[in-house]
Amino acid sequence: MRLLLVEDDPDLGDALEQGLRQHGHVVDWFRDGRQAATALAGAEFDAMVLDLGLPGTDGMTILHELRARDQSLPVLVLTARDGVEARVAGLDAGADDYLIKPIAIDELAARLRAMMRRTRGRTQSVWTHGALSFDPASRQVRWRGQLLELTARELALLETFLAQPHRVLSRSVLVEKLYDWGGGDPESNTIEVHVHHLRRKIHPRLIRTVRGVGYALGPAEALSA
Repeated sequence: MRLLLVEDDPDLGDALEQGLRQHGHVVDWFRDGRQAATALAGAEFDAMVLDLGLPGTDGMTILHELRARDQSLPVLVLTARDGVEARVAGLDAGADDYLIKPIAIDELAARLRAMMRRTRGRTQSVWTHGALSFDPASRQVRWRGQLLELTARELALLETFLAQPHRVLSRSVLVEKLYDWGGGDPESNTIEVHVHHLRRKIHPRLIRTVRGVGYALGPAEALSA
């Protein structure tokens, strides 16, 4: 997942960014609300981790503005405010989940996985596509029961396709999913290379090319051949 992290505390923000990256996520970290708003307008994120106690524009205002624009981006709120009223206010403002500081990174990662399962209408903790299975918690991929060795980028790309199995994804969208703004500009053929490697390691029909548009996950029944 590509995550937007909005947290003004430098130590906590750095710890969360590094921890979420270790869980396989692409993370863009910003320290104030205006930067977050600009980021939302410039990239497609899978979820936002939002601190309420931000300088300038606070997290509750960002949340209200996001929902006022009818944007359905899943939002997990972080706060030091542990009162029931504060939690209720955040949820009523449009938050999908709530976590009180101090934060354990494993719990945050688990809540994000659960939040995304609800958002995507998934009930299973392990995603399957034909003979392919992916466990978001362990980051393990199995093909016909055999554990596969994938690079971090290959795994992120596969997760992106499995999360949206019926969507045709353009190259620009895939680049956004795999690379944060701090990671530099990827090579022009980087997506094509990763797609080639996934087809080679799993199945030639795993990902289909939609000429002039992008790529999409191949039908599950096609992977049996």
